[in-house]
Amino acid sequence: MTNVILFIVAHPDDEAIGMGGCLSLHSERKDKVFGISMTDGISSREGNISEEASERNFMATNSSKVLGFTWLDNKKFPDNQMDTIPMLEVIKSIELVKQKIKPNIIYTHSPSDLNVDHKIVFQSTLTAFRPQNNEIWEEIRTFEVPSATDYGHRSISEVFQPNLYINVESVFNKKIEALKCYKDEIRPYPHSRSLEGIKNLAQLRGNQVGLSYAEAFEIIRKIER
Repeated sequence: MTNVILFIVAHPDDEAIGMGGCLSLHSERKDKVFGISMTDGISSREGNISEEASERNFMATNSSKVLGFTWLDNKKFPDNQMDTIPMLEVIKSIELVKQKIKPNIIYTHSPSDLNVDHKIVFQSTLTAFRPQNNEIWEEIRTFEVPSATDYGHRSISEVFQPNLYINVESVFNKKIEALKCYKDEIRPYPHSRSLEGIKNLAQLRGNQVGLSYAEAFEIIRKIER
């Protein structure tokens, strides 16, 4: 069976950091893999925003080529300010994509992430894919992002509790290659979003289930149709 995969991220680079290995595996298995980023990941920063946004778009395109997926859209909602716009606008934009490609597996951010955009994207995705008659989607999975999920705190958010571990040892080099496309977003070690930190997390998640490298996900809802 060929799956139709849709991942919904707040910023381009979240896909490579959080699930680059998994996306590469889906591509190798001939699944149809699509992604949307709700912001440009740049506009909240100082400097030449137009030039930086163009560079980020170039990086995102390179990441998609490495991992084997297709970007559908960049919604251009305000970066790091998605809490300033009506959530209904975000939900409707996701629903349009849902109707267009009819995915059966959806990936998005964890509600435990500290980043406000991540939280809004999660809630909007969950609403857009609420269980109703005539739906065909089967599963919603959330992923972790170093320097977002690990920065959350249990007193103010839900804790990421992975219940799905995917062996990414055979494609981990692809994940690293995609991460290098976003060179401006990678931090020096010992930051959790350094290449070494991301590798350490993959090894930790793998070791938790007897593997060398794994990416962890939390299944939010699964429907057997």
